[in-house]
Amino acid sequence: MILVFGGTTEGRKAVEVLEEAGNAYYYSTKTGEQDITLHHGQRIDGALDAEAMQTFCCEYGIRLIVDAAHPFASQLHETITQVSEALNVPVIRYERIYPPRDPDITWIDDYSQVPRDIHSLLAATGVQSISKLKYLEAEGIKVAYRILNRESSIALAHQQGATDDQLCFYPQTIEAEAILMKESGESGGFSEKVAEAKEKGMRIIALKRPEITQRNRPYCVNGPHGLRRAVEKLLPEFFPLHSGLTTGTCATAAAVAETLRLLKGETPAEVPVILPNGETISVSVGYSDDYAYCIKEAGDDPDVTNGLEIRAKVDPAEDFEILGGEGVGRFTLPGFDYPPGEAAINKAPREMMHHNIKENVRITISVPDGAEIARRTFNPRLGIEGGISIIGVSGIVKPFSEEAFIDSIRKCMTVAKASGAERVVINSGGKSERFVKALYPDLPQQAFVEYGNYIGVTLKIAHELDIRNVTLGVMLGKAVKLAAGHLDTHSRKTVMDKAFIQQLLMESGISIDISDMTLARELWERIPANQLDTFAHRIIQHCAEHCNPILPNGQLTILLIDDNGKIYEV
Repeated sequence: MILVFGGTTEGRKAVEVLEEAGNAYYYSTKTGEQDITLHHGQRIDGALDAEAMQTFCCEYGIRLIVDAAHPFASQLHETITQVSEALNVPVIRYERIYPPRDPDITWIDDYSQVPRDIHSLLAATGVQSISKLKYLEAEGIKVAYRILNRESSIALAHQQGATDDQLCFYPQTIEAEAILMKESGESGGFSEKVAEAKEKGMRIIALKRPEITQRNRPYCVNGPHGLRRAVEKLLPEFFPLHSGLTTGTCATAAAVAETLRLLKGETPAEVPVILPNGETISVSVGYSDDYAYCIKEAGDDPDVTNGLEIRAKVDPAEDFEILGGEGVGRFTLPGFDYPPGEAAINKAPREMMHHNIKENVRITISVPDGAEIARRTFNPRLGIEGGISIIGVSGIVKPFSEEAFIDSIRKCMTVAKASGAERVVINSGGKSERFVKALYPDLPQQAFVEYGNYIGVTLKIAHELDIRNVTLGVMLGKAVKLAAGHLDTHSRKTVMDKAFIQQLLMESGISIDISDMTLARELWERIPANQLDTFAHRIIQHCAEHCNPILPNGQLTILLIDDNGKIYEV
């Protein structure tokens, strides 16, 4: 069993990760005021001292603790460490991502170091800090306190001696010479708060975050992918299926390792890799005479590239350059991130390598068995020849069993209906959800449900739950499959049908050559702008023909979304 200490953005993200497993866990907050939905987790609220925490862990069989509490909750972190050591229960510390410390900010170690050469101060360090700053008022400094607008916070502020005219409520800002804030990291809005204060001409004073000692950071992560991988390592049975690494992450790890050896003479067994979402994970690497390598780890996702050795050779250069060597395919058709002739290393992995390696070097990626393995992939059909592709948008491969994913959809749809929302919006993932959310700003978060590839199943669940108003957001790659009648759009079940797309174009009165087209999204560029509406409407009509019968008692709205977020609707 897992016990999570949350109440923060990191706690919310930890819940999202653990919910994917479908197994029970506990989620603890001090005040119980965080609005969070748990499907498999059980909530416990109230502060726990060391004795109470140890008793709870023993009574409920806690085998892993996730410490996702606020970085300034020093006493709680220390208590968790004490209990971990006493019971020999491992702890994963879910830390925040912090920007580099700005030299224009006055950094202090504790509240007693606030500079005295100011006349007015806005303290944005939380209600608990009011008593620690009252001494400034005695020294003639006018202090206002920015707190959360909730009854418990206001009552606590009054208990510490703050008056109503001293209080303002987040995100309100009042005029003051200086602002005091905590180094709360990106998820705490630190960069945004600094930018706002600079725009107002305020002097910025920041309280440094407490340092994490080696004693309480045996496993430290700063993002959801790292958390899942740490749980998989420490409690393998919690997730039915384990995650893996994309070829892009493996190539990046090998390149980071070889760059370290070239420039610093270092050969660590693991290297840090910054993923596209900004978090950092550790990846195992190895070394040979003139290259470093990383073994492709697919986890439980069926992938023919599993176990491949992905190598990186790094040489000094005048500019940063990425080349493809043995076993890395080449683009032979247009429509990809790079033109024909270029190595099949997609944009996201290239950006990962550049982001992780700041020096000017020439990186050559090779995969010795890549050419043979590529024959068992879709690469030849897509116009990628000579080897595998180096791909990966998130950097992590997250496997889902069909049964578990559909069960997750059903739970989310049930919560959506229970929320009382007038409409449920189903979408393929984060990108499409971001676009359609703008159309429904008044809907609660629970009303947005991800269907992945299971469009037909999700609509069937909507019918079973008697959800009457459904919006389906879909992007072109899935839309052309759905329009052809494929209610499960996974690439293992169906691929793009050029003959059907040609039929759609003819029905729309559009005459263009798509014989060399490799990806459906190319249509947005190939179709004349004045004919896009006609084509989009035709696709939506075909999609509706297959979807409407699944939702016979409801009203279905289908939105086709292009790569830039433009939305088409019949």
